Amino acid sequence: MVYYFWMYQIFLNRNLNGMLNFIQIFPSLIYLQYSALVITNTLFQQQKRRLYTWTSPDCEHRNQIDYILCSQRWRSFIQSAKTRPGADCGSDHEFLIAKFRLKLKKVGKTTKPFRYELNQIPYDYTVEVRNRFKGLDLIDKVPDELWNEVRDIVQETGIKTIPMEKKCKKAQWLSGEALQIAVKRREVKSKGEKERYKHLNAEFQRIARRDKKAFFSDQCKEIEENNRMGKTRDLFKKIRDTKGTFHAKMGSIKDRNGMDLTEAEDIKKRWQEYTEELYKKDLHDPDNHHGVITDLEPDILECEVKWTLESITTNKASGGDGIPVELFQILKDDAVKVLHSICQQIWKTQLWPQDWKRSVFIPIPKKGNAKESSNYRTIALISHASKVMLKILQARLQQYVNRELPDVQAGFRKGRGTRDQIANICWIIKKARNFQKNIYFCFIAYAKAFDCVDHNKLENSERDGNTRPPDLPFEKSVCRSGSNS
Repeated sequence: MVYYFWMYQIFLNRNLNGMLNFIQIFPSLIYLQYSALVITNTLFQQQKRRLYTWTSPDCEHRNQIDYILCSQRWRSFIQSAKTRPGADCGSDHEFLIAKFRLKLKKVGKTTKPFRYELNQIPYDYTVEVRNRFKGLDLIDKVPDELWNEVRDIVQETGIKTIPMEKKCKKAQWLSGEALQIAVKRREVKSKGEKERYKHLNAEFQRIARRDKKAFFSDQCKEIEENNRMGKTRDLFKKIRDTKGTFHAKMGSIKDRNGMDLTEAEDIKKRWQEYTEELYKKDLHDPDNHHGVITDLEPDILECEVKWTLESITTNKASGGDGIPVELFQILKDDAVKVLHSICQQIWKTQLWPQDWKRSVFIPIPKKGNAKESSNYRTIALISHASKVMLKILQARLQQYVNRELPDVQAGFRKGRGTRDQIANICWIIKKARNFQKNIYFCFIAYAKAFDCVDHNKLENSERDGNTRPPDLPFEKSVCRSGSNS
């Protein structure tokens, strides 16, 4: 980046030896040093007439008071900087130019994220995937190799047969009549018919306003209908589509020392550093239960895989493999058979596929300074296929966890929300106010509570409890095999 700067605060004279003689030092020099800038027209040896940038009206004094500044990072790009005394620029200042070498950055091709049109999955996809699944060796392969083959089959067939979700670039409320008038208006404008163009433009504006009003009226009716029917997902989706979503721009971020980072690679490294610190493990914490042998539960059943696959929530962002769960659910029993073989191999070997261990973190800004990494909520996107194994493990552990949790524990439990506790607090406050009694509440807020779980202590607490889940060794392999990107 090159700057032009008239340093009226610095008065510089050059002596006979050509050295700079600073008569006064002003805050502008501090600004240059702080901003890591260099003065380009002092970098090269030039004739005196090529250095002076201002001549007094009586032509007795000549000074160098105009400068072209450049960042120290691009200093080697500057090839020359000098004045052109003979140029007629209509000023008592001389024409100052700089010549620099410009090297354009090579922009690599970025792969745009895509989404399948899951509402239009063709029958050809189901037939081809089922035929290719029949040729898989489901017994003599390790989980990683088997999953890689399944992933490649689903991805290749999906890209070939399933259409991609298209985004509408034009305004949604414009009708076909308005678009036809817009085409005519464009043709008339190219011919130079001003009166006809004004008439078509007024007609287009009138029809566009009518279409927009009708469109939003229909949208509001659909929102009210979804609210009346209790369709909360469709309700909020329609609201988001109508009002639009706000996407915060993350132009820069601060490092751990408080310095701003603007380069994409530096920002990526900072996020990697932040997530590693957030999920770091205490390697010095001794494992007091090393060597404890526990028997595993029975093997994974096909009915468990079928129940889990059907219960996974749809319309969710996929993980790093880009395969949504809908591509497995439409295959039904064929997908259940393949996923059951993978889960069974994982259960026996306690080795997870690499794709299932990798999570993609998406930072979502919260309130506060957007340059601070701690003011973002990190959402982890995991492979949808791995959710099958995780939900089976969760269901088997749930019976042991429920024995340890007290009945008053609410929140993040099925059938035990916080509404009853909130109602009880309201009644207590009302009674206390009637009898003029003081009430004291203790609020404990854990910052990033779910991100700060120490898995070593979690394992120790499970072992020390009254009930020890038989699949604890497998759970340990799950907690210690994750990675992120």
